[in-house]
Amino acid sequence: MISLSLGLLAALFWGLHDFTVRRIGGRADVAAMVAVVTGFGLIPLIPAALWMGGWGAIGPQQAGLAIAAGVMAVVANVGLYRAFTIGPVSLVAPICGAYPVLSVLIAVARGEAIGAQEWLAVLAIVAGIAIVARGEGGASSGSRLAAMAWAALASVSFALTFSLAQWSAETGAHMPAAAITRLTALAVALLWLAQRRPGLGGIAAIWPALFLMGCLDVGALGAVTLAGGLPNAEFAAVASSIFGIVTILLAWRFLNEPMRPPQWAGVALVFAGIAALGLA
Repeated sequence: MISLSLGLLAALFWGLHDFTVRRIGGRADVAAMVAVVTGFGLIPLIPAALWMGGWGAIGPQQAGLAIAAGVMAVVANVGLYRAFTIGPVSLVAPICGAYPVLSVLIAVARGEAIGAQEWLAVLAIVAGIAIVARGEGGASSGSRLAAMAWAALASVSFALTFSLAQWSAETGAHMPAAAITRLTALAVALLWLAQRRPGLGGIAAIWPALFLMGCLDVGALGAVTLAGGLPNAEFAAVASSIFGIVTILLAWRFLNEPMRPPQWAGVALVFAGIAALGLA
């Protein structure tokens, strides 16, 4: 139940993060935004990691897993941004939101026992996300095959990010593992930024929002990482996948974006799946 609660907390943070992206999207280059957000996230994370300790539990294996998680986190974000740039949302979102299935498969490969009820709950969550996403519609601005490929890359990368981060934290080094993951992500993001050499216009005007996004992103990934070593740690990754639902509900409430009856049914299906996981 703790793993599930941490996943729901992560979903709330990522939902608020993506809602903020919707509010400021297009005001700055994507590579610049990713690098700045990643850097801002270290401001609360590094003091927390130093204060909470646990660095003695970080060996070569734990460090290597955390570094790999940081690389995959950037790959996941690149795939996500690329996929949603091409669209449409109704095609891309369900593919990106399917990573809980991969997270459970990775847990099974590592010896975790997953019953029929858990599988049905996971599939209900993924199906509910797909139903809600299809209500958004939208046209494609490029190849739908390319959009599917970027979305699939994001989905696989998210699953690997969470699994690697949790695996690294199983020895108890939760915050150090999160810090190493974030530092690696920043290094990769800066390399991407140097390769692209975009203009940095617009960053100064939106830095408070970028700082908020950095804190929310760190809080979400930290919550999922903290589940490492707990029973059913993969449930944190499953529950975190409903962040898209949070974003859509916030857009419905504060941006007056419509929600149709089938979308509300999808939301109900998602929360039914979450409840089933909690009972399991």
